[in-house]
Amino acid sequence: MTGSIEQEMRKLLEQAFAPSRLELTNDSASHHGHSGDDGSGESHFTVEIESAAFARISRLQRQRMVNQALGDIPGNRVHALAIRARAPGE
Repeated sequence: MTGSIEQEMRKLLEQAFAPSRLELTNDSASHHGHSGDDGSGESHFTVEIESAAFARISRLQRQRMVNQALGDIPGNRVHALAIRARAPGE
């Protein structure tokens, strides 16, 4: 089942980057009982995204762009977010 935060992140990323590939993985179950686990089942995610918007952009800037597109979700509503952002062909 897809949770509400996951759905919101997907929508925000699709709107911001029109990705050719977008995969969101909810890693929360593997962090159950660890620091940052709030019991919601939506505390840890991995984002794998491919978009032309990342062409000729540094890895750090790509991560900043993704975090900015997600607004208050990273670090506030989601404890941990791993980001793998690529341009097509990378």
